[in-house]
Order: sequence, then C-alpha cells, then structure tokens
Amino acid sequence: MDYSTRGIYKKRAELNAKMPKFANMFGAAFYQATLIIIITAGLAGCFAGVGVFRGVLASSPDISMIDVRPTGYSSTVYDSKGNQTTKLVATNSNRIYQTIDKIPIDLQHALVAIEDSRFYEHNGIDIKGIFRAAYVGITTRNFSEGASTITQQLIKNNVFTTWTSESSFTDKLKRKIQEQFLAIQLEKRDDMTKDTILELYLNTINLGQNTLGVQAASLRYFNKPVSELNLSESAVIAAITNNPSRYNPISHPDKNEERRGKVLRDMLSQGFITQAAYDEALADDVYSRIQTVNMQTEQNTVNTYFVDAMIKQIMKDMQNKLGYTENQAYNMLYSGGLSIFTTQDPDIQRICDEVCSDPETYPDKVEYLLDYQITATDPDGNVQNFSPQMMELYFKDQGRNGYDRLYPSEEEARADTQVYREYVESQGYTVVNDSTSITAQPQISLTVTDQYTGYIKGMVGGRGAKKASLTLNRSTDTMRQPGSTFKVVSTYAPAFDTNQKTLASVSMDEPFNYVNGRPVSNWYSGYKGICTMRYGIEQSLNIITVRTLTDITPQLGYEYLIKMGFTTLVDNEVLSDGSIATDITQALALGGITHGVKNYELNAAYACIANSGVYIEPAFYTKILDHDGNVLIDNTQPERRQVLKDSTAFLLTSAMQDVISKGTGGAVKFEGQALAGKTGTTSDNKDVWFAGYSPYYTCTTWAGYDNNEEMNDSAQKALAKTVWKGVMSRIHEGLAYKDFVQPESVTTATACNQSGMLAADFCKASGTAYTEFFAVDNVPDTPCKGHLTGDYFVCALTGQAASETCPLRTIGTPLIGGWCPHSLDAFGNVRTDPTPMEQAAGVLSGAVDPNANPVTDAQAAAQQALADALAAAAAGAGAGTTTVPDVSQMIPQP
Repeated sequence: MDYSTRGIYKKRAELNAKMPKFANMFGAAFYQATLIIIITAGLAGCFAGVGVFRGVLASSPDISMIDVRPTGYSSTVYDSKGNQTTKLVATNSNRIYQTIDKIPIDLQHALVAIEDSRFYEHNGIDIKGIFRAAYVGITTRNFSEGASTITQQLIKNNVFTTWTSESSFTDKLKRKIQEQFLAIQLEKRDDMTKDTILELYLNTINLGQNTLGVQAASLRYFNKPVSELNLSESAVIAAITNNPSRYNPISHPDKNEERRGKVLRDMLSQGFITQAAYDEALADDVYSRIQTVNMQTEQNTVNTYFVDAMIKQIMKDMQNKLGYTENQAYNMLYSGGLSIFTTQDPDIQRICDEVCSDPETYPDKVEYLLDYQITATDPDGNVQNFSPQMMELYFKDQGRNGYDRLYPSEEEARADTQVYREYVESQGYTVVNDSTSITAQPQISLTVTDQYTGYIKGMVGGRGAKKASLTLNRSTDTMRQPGSTFKVVSTYAPAFDTNQKTLASVSMDEPFNYVNGRPVSNWYSGYKGICTMRYGIEQSLNIITVRTLTDITPQLGYEYLIKMGFTTLVDNEVLSDGSIATDITQALALGGITHGVKNYELNAAYACIANSGVYIEPAFYTKILDHDGNVLIDNTQPERRQVLKDSTAFLLTSAMQDVISKGTGGAVKFEGQALAGKTGTTSDNKDVWFAGYSPYYTCTTWAGYDNNEEMNDSAQKALAKTVWKGVMSRIHEGLAYKDFVQPESVTTATACNQSGMLAADFCKASGTAYTEFFAVDNVPDTPCKGHLTGDYFVCALTGQAASETCPLRTIGTPLIGGWCPHSLDAFGNVRTDPTPMEQAAGVLSGAVDPNANPVTDAQAAAQQALADALAAAAAGAGAGTTTVPDVSQMIPQP
C-alpha cells in the first residue's frame, strides 16, 4: 500500500467519490433483499410444507373406521371323520387365521427380532429406526434400508392395499406419512394391544408359495399346524418375510438359510433365546424336511374327483339357497375362509382309489385314447383351431382306415401328434398352442353311497392319474346309455308300485315289435316263452321288459324316473338337426334314451330302492361354516321324498338278489353279505354297468371307452362287475352280516309261474307252483284256470302250435288254439289235427280253454294269407313235392 501523502489523498478521494458509494449501497441492499426473499421463501416453504403435511394427514383414513384385520381366507375341506383333506384357495386368500395363544412364542420373537426389535417399546413408529435409515441413505445413497414397524406393515398390507402399484416418489411419500400417522393412532386404541397387533400381523404377512399368515405357511412347509413349530422352523418362517421370493425355503434354501442365521443371531443378541437353543436350532437339518413335505404337497395339489363334485354342488347350493351370484359364490368358496364338512369316508375312498388304481383290476388289453388339439394362425393372422376329430379325418385320408385315435402305447400316440403338427405347419399355419391328453381305455367310474342318508362316501371319476382339478369326472359329468340297469327303475318299479304287475305276473318272451315296427332284440338267441316278472329281472329279458312298459305306458315309467332324480331325460327336445327327441317311448324300458344318464344319479335311484323307496338327494357335504364359525348351509338332512312303497322296494330287492345268486350278476357275488343288484350292457357293448347294494351301501360302476368304441374282450365286458366286487367286498370286510328286512306291507302266497295266478292243485301237481312275495294289497285273488307244462313248439308270428314245417318255430307254450298256418301235413295242407297241447288238455283238471285267447282279426288275416300262399306253392310244385316259402322275410329279424 502507498502510505505517501499523495497516496493517502488519493485513497480519501476514492472513498468520498459518489459512484463507489452508490455501488456499495446497492450491493448491500441487494444482499439484504436476497436474504429476505430466501428467508421468506423458506418460511413460505415451511408453511406450505406444513400445509401439505397437514393436508396429507387430513386425507388419511379415519382411524375409527379402518379395519386392519386381514381379508381373504382359504376354505378348508374335512372328511366325515374330521380330517383335513384339502384347501380351496384363490389368489391372495391362502390364509388360515390363528390366535396369538396358538402361535409359538419363539415364532413371535423371531418376527419381532428380525422385523421390529423395538416393537414392544415404541408407540407405532420407530424414531431411532427412521434416523438410522436416513443416515444410511444419505451416506450410501441407498434408501432401501427399512424403518417400518410391525404396526406400519400391518396398516400397509391391510389398509393401503394398493401400495404395490405406486408409481411415483410422491405417492410413496404420501402413503408413508399416512402410514406412520395411522400407526401412532392405532396403538392408542384400547382394542389394539401389542399382542393384538402382532396377532393380526402374523396372520397377514406373505410367506411365499401362495401362503398368507403363519398357519398356512406352517402347513405348506412343514405339514403341521403352527402351534407345533420348533425354534429352528420358526426361524425359517421369519426369514421369509423380507423377500418371499428370494428367501423361499423351497426354491432358494441357501438364501433362506443365510437369513435364518441372522434371525437366530438377532434373537440371541436381543435376549429372546439362550446360546444352547441357538446352537441346537442352527444345527437342525430343517431343509431336508421341507423338501420331503414339498414332494408330498405337490402330489396333492390336484383336487380329487370327490372334491371336484363337491365344489360344483356347493356353488349350485350357494346360488339356489343363499341367493348368491355365481361370482359371489366363487369368491365365498375360495376366499371366505369356510369350513366345509364333507360326506366322504376316508376308508371307503381309500379302498375305491386302491381298487381303481390297481393294474390287476383291469383287462390285459389296454389302449390309449389320444386327444390332440392345436391352435394356430394362418398367414393373414386368422386363428384356426384343429380338433381331435380333424386329426382323425387327416389320418383316415392318409389311408388309415378305421383310425379311431386309439393306440397300443403312449409313445405311438405322441409320435402321431408330431406328425400331425408338422402337417398343420406345412399348410402355412403357425402353431400358437397345442395340448395333448392321453388316457388309458377302457375307462371306469364309480359312486358309493350310504342309502339311508344320501351321503356319498366315495367316488372315482376315471382310471389313471388325475392331472388337474375340475377335469372330466365320469361319475358326475358324462352321460352314458344305462342299458339294462334301467329295466328295474323305468319299468318294474312303476309296474309293481301301481299294482299293475307282481313278481308272479307272466308275459310271453316271443317276437315283439316296437310301435314303429322295429323288432325288440334279445341278448340271447331264441325265446323263452312264458316268463314271470321275477325271471325277467333275473335273466334281464328284453322282450318281457318292453312288453311290460308297453302295458303300463312309457309315460308312467318316465314320471317315475323323474321322481327318482334323473336330470338328463327329455320329454320334448328340439335337436340341432331340427328333429324332436323324446324319452317317453318303449325304448325307455331298455335304457334307450336321448342323452344317457350320470353314474351318481343312477346310483341314487338304486339307493332309493335300497332305502325302502325313499329317494334322498345325493350329498357331498353336510355343513358349511363361515369364517366366524356360523352355519352358512346345513345339509345334514338332504331333501328326501317317498317315491316307491316300501313293498315295491322289497319286491325289487328280492328279484335283484336272484340276479346275483343265479342270474346275470353272479360275478359280483362275495360271501358274508346279502346283495342285490342289476347288470347293464348296451348294444355293441359300448357301455357296461353294475348297480347294486347291500344293507349297508349302494354302489354303481360303469366301464367303457370315452370315444364309444365297442368292447370285444370278455374281461372288458366284465369290467364294471370286476370293479364293483373289488370295492364292495373290501368295504364290507369286518361288517356284521345283515339281511334285507321284509316290511309288514309284504306277504307271501303260492303262485303259478305259468299264469301268475294263485296256484291250483294241478299247478302243484305239475310243478308250476312256487312261493312268491306280494304286496299285501296286490295278492292275486283268482286261482289258476289251467295250463299245461312241458316243451312245446310255438309259432313266433301267431302264438299257435308249430310243427317242423314252420320256419318261425320256437320252444314255448301256445297261447292260441290250433296249428299255425305254416304247419303242414304230408300233403302240404295246413294241419287240422289236435295239437300236442290240446291232446294233453283233457288229462288235466282246469284244462286250458281254446277260446280263452281268441285269434285277433289281424292274426287271422295273416294266417289266411300265409295259408293261401302255402297252398298255391304246393299246387304249383307238383305231386309229391312240398315247397315252403321263406316266410322269415315277411317279418323283421331281431
């Protein structure tokens, strides 16, 4: 600096100059103004921040109105002995609530130690934790450090349920502020103790594998209730919470093990466990147990056929009985936390499963049915579906005549899927998706019911492994022709119940046509002549049954079937081709119906007979409780109605006992129980059945090809009976012998098996008298008027006696006097001499009156026409020559 006199003056002049003074003054003023603005802005910001903060708090939910209880609970299914069989779970509902007293203290402490070490000290938010997280975030620029308390997490999961979809920092900050505010408010509530908050939290948290809450997780990972978890297992559960995917003990056991170690160390350092407990838990090989349970669990994730059927019944009942929509019923069933008590008997179901899964049950001949479907797009992007039927047509076009998608092995079936796929692609299509289903054939189904309650005790809906839930259940979903099992329920039941027939009533097994002219065919060759109703049931006689239904009318048979619970019958239905279908026809007698029947409905009809004529709606469950333990639906007494008189039921049972003891059902017989039942086989052996019962249970079995192929192998034809005997014989092991009880409404009388009337002395002398059961109000009151026994030949066309020249001759008892018009003497003339029956008639008391069964006009006309034809043929043939025309061509053949 210049300290000379000149320098001093110069400096003084500068200081006194106007411009520098002005500049300095302006600078000072600007600084002051800037400072004021900054302070003002800061204050404004603070006030605005406070305002925003207050606004965020004001927009928080009202603490008095919020519900922090978790929602969405899995429903639990129990068998008839109280064992849990399965859980019904929708997304975000696999939760089973458990109170705090049933959650081990080690698990409580494990969660507190790893998630919120000061849980028992803070008032809802952890100030130390917040500052710690802030410090870590500032120093490392990683703000992932958590500071949420258990109370905050509870609110986040059960109040702010959309937090996973937050897209901005502002949204997250707003929710975090409200979360902390509500956490403080929540802990002030009298009903929210620390234990209550911890209980709600432990039932809320996501613990991987689609489990929510500690009970569901314990069952999934350890197959036991949470109350039985030890320290090591509790630490596994606690380790999952931070990141359920990363720390999943099944898919990432190594990561979970690391985290589990930290859980145990935190518990040790916080004084929750001792060193000895820590060492023991750390040494536990817990993950091998988890893997073992996982293998068992994955095998049981597919619902059984029984559960599938139960689900459908409950869905229907919720809509019909509770007024739910289908969507409401579904949500309640899968997310309502219901307790469902079923009718399934675990021992019976096990027997059913074992028999139906045993390869020894089935014939050696096994075929595999291929269902292969392709979804593809053409070059223009249009979607085209290729069905199994289209594949069938393709291979037939390739020269495989008779191709039916059946293969001797699964490998050959899969090879053809590749061939067909390559063909589709060669046509310019791009395959988007394809699905392959290969099932062993023939298939089976069965239902076992307690006839006195209507409770279904066991069910199998198909042969082979069940690969998915709610797939085809052949017991409840498919409709198959019932064959001869329908004879009892469609014909004999209404015939006896209306007193139009008795077991002793007789009918003629001879050529008989439906009203449309089509002949009724027998399953055996020839005809059996006069037969009782009992014998018709025992030997499953087609013509006898059709004639009986014709007598009582198909309308009556149809009405009884409807009362017996069949839902698949039609009285007037317009088919896709415009034609009208009805099941009110004579074919109803033999099970010839439009759509077929369902196994479990046929079983219910036979259970009705076994239950003295009382029909009970088949039941898959007895009771449903809601999440709070209140009864939602009580089905312990399913709907029931008296369809048949108890006398009718007993008469049918008696006849069906003969089916097993000496008729078509002998193959199902086993010792130690009274049994009754009926066989059923459709034309071409496409469906085979056995429906029957003991005094304990009713069981119906079916076998056949899913694609309606004919069964030619004898073992295949017998499969339904094989399965029935295999299941029922084991079910009855150890059960005391019971007989079918004769009701007071049934009595016995001596009847004639040639007339159905009360037996006369000559009936007893000729051996046609026998003791029969009758309803007390339907005992015949007329003695037999006369008949003849022995082997006679009858003309199938006219019912008269037939000689060796009659081409329609069959063994039987003539019901009309005289020879038929094609029974010729040595000269070619119609015979006029007494028939063998007429010759013997004079010897017996009460001989048959030739006029008792007069020839109808139509028969007389036919006789005359045939006689004229025969006479003309004889005249034209010359002396000594007899020419018999082929009259068999004049009527349809059976």
